[in-house]
Amino acid sequence: KSGIALSVLGFGRGNLNDAMMEQLADAGNGNYAYIDSLSEANKVMGRQIGGTLYIVAQDVKVQVEFNPAQVAEYRLIGYENRLLRQEDFANDKVDAGDIGAGHRVTALYEIALVGSAGQRLEPLRYQSSQPSKPSLHGELAFVRLRHKKPGEQKSHLQQFPVNKTVITTTAQSSNDLRFAAAVAAFSDLLRGGRYSESFGYDELLTLARNSRGSDPHGERGQFLAVVELAQRLAQQPAVKVE
Repeated sequence: KSGIALSVLGFGRGNLNDAMMEQLADAGNGNYAYIDSLSEANKVMGRQIGGTLYIVAQDVKVQVEFNPAQVAEYRLIGYENRLLRQEDFANDKVDAGDIGAGHRVTALYEIALVGSAGQRLEPLRYQSSQPSKPSLHGELAFVRLRHKKPGEQKSHLQQFPVNKTVITTTAQSSNDLRFAAAVAAFSDLLRGGRYSESFGYDELLTLARNSRGSDPHGERGQFLAVVELAQRLAQQPAVKVE
């Protein structure tokens, strides 16, 4: 309440307690990171320090509403512990995340368009998609963003329609989007591949390598090394312990 935030850094190897660091940082409106190498220290304490020390937006909330005339199904990837109830979006008393100078936040959704082969769910018997107004048929989604300026108590609302013309093929999308998709796919494979279907480590590595782009600090290269290690471990036969 006095304007002091708490950020948490873990150092060393083998003593990682990610859950505790996250909870402390959340309670203190700060950030958390684990320093296990000199390169990670340079990243957190050098290149990213401005975003940790200088807050530019407080209690940031994002709400995405998909047009049922265009989107049959959607799934938010990650952020399980960041979900808010719909009625809390406009409630300025509900705490949310803070954004530091230079920070970018990415939210990934997996969507299935109406009539596409990507639909997973069985149709509901008693509910149907509400058709949008004819004038809104060209919209894919509507994004609402709320944030407070540092020290203020009332949030500011921004709204943006997303036109369906933004839909592109994988090859046409940016390196950043494709690499983010590769990271999300890797997390799903580590959880057992519930949503990956036929998308395995070979496809993941191809996507990540082709979207590596400019990597001045080698961080995307480190990700590729971790994926290759995970692939080798996944290919090893299981050891039965008697």
